[in-house]
Amino acid sequence: MLGGIAGLVGLSAVAGVLITATVTPAIAVSGAAASSAITMFDNLPSVLQIDELMQPTTLMYSDGTTQLATFFDQNRSPVKFDQVATVMYDAILSSEDPRFYDHGGLDLIGTTRALLSNLKGGGETQGGSSISQQYVKNILVQQCEWTATSDEESQACFYKVTNADIDQGGIERKLQEMRYAVALEQQYSKNDILLGYLNIANFGGTTYGIDAAAKRYFGVPASNLTLSQAATLAGIVQNPNTYRIDLPDGTTTDASGNPLNGAADGYSLTKKRQTYVLDRMLADGKITQEQHDQAVADPITPHITEAVQGCAAAGSAAYFCQYVVSIIKKDPAFGATEDDRMTALRRGGLKIVTTLDPNLQASAAATMAENVPSSIEGMSLGATSVNLQTSTGRILSITQNTKFSESASTENDPNYSSLVYAGDQEHGDSTGFNAGSTFKLFTLIDWLEKGHSVNEQLNGVNRTFKRFTNTCSGDWVNTENWKINNFSGNGFYGTPMQFTAQSLNSGYLAMAEKLDLCDIGKVATKMGVIDTYHDAPVAMSNASEIIGSDAVSPLAMAGAYATVANNGIYCQPQAIDKVLDSDGNELPDKKPQRTCSQVITPQVAATAAYALKGVMAGGGTGSSANPRDGAQLIGKTGTHEQYNSWMIESSTAVTTAVWVGNSTGLGDIFNNFANGTQVSNLRYPVALGIQAKADELYPPGNFPDPDNNLTKVVYVNLPNVVGMPVDQATQTLTAAGFQVTVGDPVDSDAATNLVAAQSPGAGQVASGTTVTINASNGQGATVPPVSGTVQAAQSQLQAKGFTSISLGTCTPDPTLPANDTRATGTDPAAGTATNKSAAIKINYSKLACP
Repeated sequence: MLGGIAGLVGLSAVAGVLITATVTPAIAVSGAAASSAITMFDNLPSVLQIDELMQPTTLMYSDGTTQLATFFDQNRSPVKFDQVATVMYDAILSSEDPRFYDHGGLDLIGTTRALLSNLKGGGETQGGSSISQQYVKNILVQQCEWTATSDEESQACFYKVTNADIDQGGIERKLQEMRYAVALEQQYSKNDILLGYLNIANFGGTTYGIDAAAKRYFGVPASNLTLSQAATLAGIVQNPNTYRIDLPDGTTTDASGNPLNGAADGYSLTKKRQTYVLDRMLADGKITQEQHDQAVADPITPHITEAVQGCAAAGSAAYFCQYVVSIIKKDPAFGATEDDRMTALRRGGLKIVTTLDPNLQASAAATMAENVPSSIEGMSLGATSVNLQTSTGRILSITQNTKFSESASTENDPNYSSLVYAGDQEHGDSTGFNAGSTFKLFTLIDWLEKGHSVNEQLNGVNRTFKRFTNTCSGDWVNTENWKINNFSGNGFYGTPMQFTAQSLNSGYLAMAEKLDLCDIGKVATKMGVIDTYHDAPVAMSNASEIIGSDAVSPLAMAGAYATVANNGIYCQPQAIDKVLDSDGNELPDKKPQRTCSQVITPQVAATAAYALKGVMAGGGTGSSANPRDGAQLIGKTGTHEQYNSWMIESSTAVTTAVWVGNSTGLGDIFNNFANGTQVSNLRYPVALGIQAKADELYPPGNFPDPDNNLTKVVYVNLPNVVGMPVDQATQTLTAAGFQVTVGDPVDSDAATNLVAAQSPGAGQVASGTTVTINASNGQGATVPPVSGTVQAAQSQLQAKGFTSISLGTCTPDPTLPANDTRATGTDPAAGTATNKSAAIKINYSKLACP
């Protein structure tokens, strides 16, 4: 009884409003009851905020037309009024609101019938709402979905908006819905409301809006819908998740639990609703009897087109896609919080034009797939490549040997990975890989910045280095006499030019010995490289870091080498060119900020490039990756133990970085093979193929000439240490920057602990020259100058201790008396240090020689 009374009160108010204000805009009835109802109705809120529709965000290739991936909570593609087939309008109006163009927002007959039915109870509640009311309800539901912070909150809000139970305030909510509908009719045209409804309505699952529904269920745009298809969609909207036709096993069950509304029963429930729609269209004169009968006779034939989303749908570009998603999640340009940013990604309707070059990406992916399989026995094989445009930092391609998946079912499958190997912890969840000799770049740059020449001579022989200066954290002292080996050989005396081309560890250690490890670390930081494992600047706290023991990101290393190729200007890697809203308007504030800045001088960059060219030339460690297409290239190889290998090369236009090694574990890249190739050598064909395509698409120029002061042969003053004790001589030469070799003792009359000879002798010599010193053996004497007769010369030699004296060469002298013999010199010559028992010959002259 109470329910009945409440219903009568509510109905009286509704009836007063309907009759007075909304049957047709032209009718106006006076009276106290009507006036009271209208006053109550007018006091309800009338302003309904129509929020932006939830729309998918789309990532695009750099051409702005090729789709990379989409993300959505609601799959929707809003259309304009003339982009919907007329038959669709006819179907929805005949079945949902045949008097739509006649009433003022509310349908008296339909609403009254629904209220009376709901008052009876005991069955399914009915809407009976006009299109305008249904549009209002959908707007309110979408507001719930925009603002809800959890599924539970969203469901509670949805129930509140859609519930029509009298004892739960259904009448009041119905009146409010009606009030909003009337206000909408006063603000918007009928066509705007009808289109708005079709664009917002749910058609089952995550399919929203008429165009997405047409594409989802029939594979056609809304403009191409047939009568049968339009009637089906008009039926689906009445009960979307029951009438949807993309679940062939059925959408519900009967009382016995048997599936209903699937392919087996011809989508029986949907067919029944479709027939109802067709009946209404026939009754309204929208279709002929023949059209009606044919559509009723035809079975519902879905042509399901999956609306795929996420990076897995991006194919070979999936890892670049995932990198961009990580930017959207982290960059405040897309929202203040991560929730805001994810909302922008899944609901914002953004069109994000990325930097990904479709042609270079396709070629790079094909090269990677051709050379590196997704897995092999014996190790967790990983590989990645990245291309950067040197002048901008734009990421042109990212490839990876594995298949992209975030599914838990693929976690233990070595062929799949969700990690972006090219990235870091923040962008791709990767901790990076040991850089190996590619890290030598930063020692080379610091060497040049300190004014050293690439042609300076150094002792690159492998040896134990005792100490390296580090003014940041304290010097590294080799207390255990630890020795870093070369990849092959014992090293040599040479120049940084030679050490770079041959990637000689001991040569670079010799360079770093003259530098400050702290400064080398700072060079890496300003060129965009950090220790990705610790997510911090490279510490440079020990000698092994000089040759790349730290884990780094391939993308960051590409950026560092691109800096050299870009005349010393470092550009932060950039993955997004521009961001547009759903109407195609550019949103500059949404584009993440990336900068370019001069971090090394053009002179240092040009000279570093000069040295790095040797790597790619014949005999250089990277020559196997040179496509030899006429492009000038710089580059550097890198190998960390037997675990990781690198090849980084660059023209003036595009940088290519390739890493191949262990994604996890410590498999031996020298003893494992893929497609018959040693894993350690896979980097070469991958880098070669990718750089060749980059050179074709982005024609490079020539590198500038190196700086004269940084390429000159450096000469230094070599002191004279003859006569010094051996220890003092060694210390003097070492302090002057020379390497010292103590040779065998030589004949000299000096004390046995004194230096009797040095080679080369004192004067100007090349920097880094090795000096050999020889101590005296105490058994020698210096040949004195001789004069007078031969007998006098013999006496002079005997006085110096020489015992083996004989005549040497005779020279005729017509001025001498017949019996006079004069000494002219000795062999060996005067001033020569030699053993006292050595043979000394006296050269002489006389009137006539024998």
